[in-house]
Parts: sequence; C-alpha cells; structure tokens
Amino acid sequence: QLQLVESGGGLVQPGGSLRLSCAASGFTLEYYVIGWFRQAPGKEREGVSCISSSLGSVYYAGSVKGRFTISSDNAKNTVYLQMNSLKPEDTAVYYCAAVSLLGKSSATVQPLCVADGMDYWGEGALVTVSS
Repeated sequence: QLQLVESGGGLVQPGGSLRLSCAASGFTLEYYVIGWFRQAPGKEREGVSCISSSLGSVYYAGSVKGRFTISSDNAKNTVYLQMNSLKPEDTAVYYCAAVSLLGKSSATVQPLCVADGMDYWGEGALVTVSS
C-alpha cells in the first residue's frame, strides 16, 4: 500500500527555519515525482516545490525560491523540505504528494508539479510562522 507521511511541522518565529520530512512506503521514490504543496486558510492549494531524482530536476515556486530547499534520500525513501527565512505568509498546512513518471514525457518536473496531477497525498503537516 502506497503511503506518504509528513513530519516536522510546528510553530516558528519569523526568520526561523523548519525541516519537513516526507517518508514514503509502498513505492520507490526514484520512479516518482514528489512534491510539496501548501494550503493556507481560505486559499487554494499551491505547489511549493517538486523533485525527481531520475530526471535530475527540481522546481520551486517563485514565492519560496532562495529560501526553501527540496532534497531526496533514496536510501531512506524520504524527501525533505528545508525552509529558511520563514515568513508569516508561509503559514499553511504542507502536504507531500507523489505522481508516477510512468507514461510521462516531461524532461523536467515543473510541468508535473501541479496539485491536480498528483495521485497520492499525505495527511499534511501544519506550519505556523508567528511571533
């Protein structure tokens, strides 16, 4: 059974850092695009960052570029999102999601980093940035 479990959320002051983890089971990361999405109260779910180790590609939304770093550890079947210089507007529930690369012809992850295209989702982790 394919499963994604997020961890690492919490409360942090503006300017602080957090690292989210997404532990995958039931499938191998190498053959999937793994993405982080977030949803703030009253807003639509938006793509934050995606990664594919087999494509050798990462994508960041403009709002987090230079502050967030996505990485994957295939040996641990885990994807991380290091979030630095956090702002109050980063407050949201962060979700890990996955979609298989099978049948996909894209050379980069960016066109695949959309919520509607993801097949599997975790339960989410709340990140609150507040003083």
